[in-house]
Amino acid sequence: MIAELAVANAAFKVIKEAVKNSGEIAAAGQAVIDWFNAKSEIQKKLEEKPPDQRSDLEEFFALEELKKQQQELKELMIYQGRPGLWEDWLKFQVDARKKREAAAAAEIRRIEVVRKKRRRLLEQILLGVWLTVLGVFLAGLIFLAAWVYVMKSKIF
Repeated sequence: MIAELAVANAAFKVIKEAVKNSGEIAAAGQAVIDWFNAKSEIQKKLEEKPPDQRSDLEEFFALEELKKQQQELKELMIYQGRPGLWEDWLKFQVDARKKREAAAAAEIRRIEVVRKKRRRLLEQILLGVWLTVLGVFLAGLIFLAAWVYVMKSKIF
């Protein structure tokens, strides 16, 4: 989580510097995306971490730093960007999160399909092996019965 916070901080510094130099938030487009991705990654890691392994203080300060940066970003977008940029940014974040969640769900479905195909292939292979064993066993029984019949007829 510290690495992601460092990425978020670095991206935010680039955003501030780009706005300071050009006067427009659009000049820092990739840095804004990097900051958003780092923020999402931090939130995801915090949610995934078991409660007994969380550091409340570390979590609090990481989230507090993100809130501060988000407020500064909001002010930059409102005062340095075009009208409605902040609302469009919020909509973009929602859409990006939905796309990531849909991609993750699609990946999970793809993995399940692959697992089902593998399981079915294994079942078919095992069925083939069992049928082969059964066929060999039955052929052996028939051969044994024929052999016993031939031997019995030769003895009597």
